[in-house]
Amino acid sequence: MTRIKIPPFGSTLARHGLELKRTECKHLQVNVGLSCNQSCAHCHHEAGPDRQELMSRETMETILDFAAANSFDIIDITGGAPELNPNIRFLVENAATISPRVIFRSNLTVDLNGQADGLFKLCAEHKIVVVGSFPSTNQTQFDGLRGVGYFQKALERLRKLNALGYGVSPRLELDLVLNPAGAFFPPSPAGAEKRFKRELNQKWGIQFNTLFTFANTPMGRFRKWLQETNNYDHYMNKLVKGFNPCVVEGVMCRSLLSVGWDGAFYDCDFNLALKIPCAGLPRTVFDSKRPPEEGSPIAMGNHCYACVAGSGFT
Repeated sequence: MTRIKIPPFGSTLARHGLELKRTECKHLQVNVGLSCNQSCAHCHHEAGPDRQELMSRETMETILDFAAANSFDIIDITGGAPELNPNIRFLVENAATISPRVIFRSNLTVDLNGQADGLFKLCAEHKIVVVGSFPSTNQTQFDGLRGVGYFQKALERLRKLNALGYGVSPRLELDLVLNPAGAFFPPSPAGAEKRFKRELNQKWGIQFNTLFTFANTPMGRFRKWLQETNNYDHYMNKLVKGFNPCVVEGVMCRSLLSVGWDGAFYDCDFNLALKIPCAGLPRTVFDSKRPPEEGSPIAMGNHCYACVAGSGFT
């Protein structure tokens, strides 16, 4: 692949007559820590068992007060593996009383000697949406990305979620997320969802609602892998050439505010990983009582190409 100079993301937007500014902020994403039972090759946070960053109970309380004061439509709990935060039940229970839609993101493989079962039962009681990362229905591909044995652990968690009613009852939503295992774009969402539903149901009797497919962001472990395998230039070329102006209007950062484990504000979870502060707010939830205003700027970088390539990250 011939090396090209990557145009700044902002310049590409301007060339298409576009700009990236905020609409009404209705989605609060809460990253409760970088501790994880896995060290996935594509992780933009480089989360893993060796990471000690975890959100404190005090920070959770402040975030809940902030959320209650601003009537977010969605509270979105993520990590790392959120299950590993010792205060996660407190956050889940209280978030459910504040927002009409609470999302809990999981890699589907945390067990904690059975304690995770109680956490997901709590999620079911509060009708919390579960979004599980599930990169492939092929065990070899899955374990190659996550580690040996994790495919079976994820299947077991999905079975338990189905037993609770997730993916079966219309009141309990179970969605899956697919990230590619290499330097290529994900398959089309519609076709991949049909295949995943067919294979998971026929082979293992598992049901779910929606499959989301997202391109990997060239940062963290995935960036290191791209560089080590001489795929970085190739992948960035693909992202730039795959720029889709039609999805810019719907990208999540327009209506989302991300808050890190220490209470710091960011425009998205990717900017959190890069420590790029929120463009339109004071630094932390301890310093601000309101989310960014409509029309305020969004901090950008060339990693943003991943969110607007192909079907986009919406």
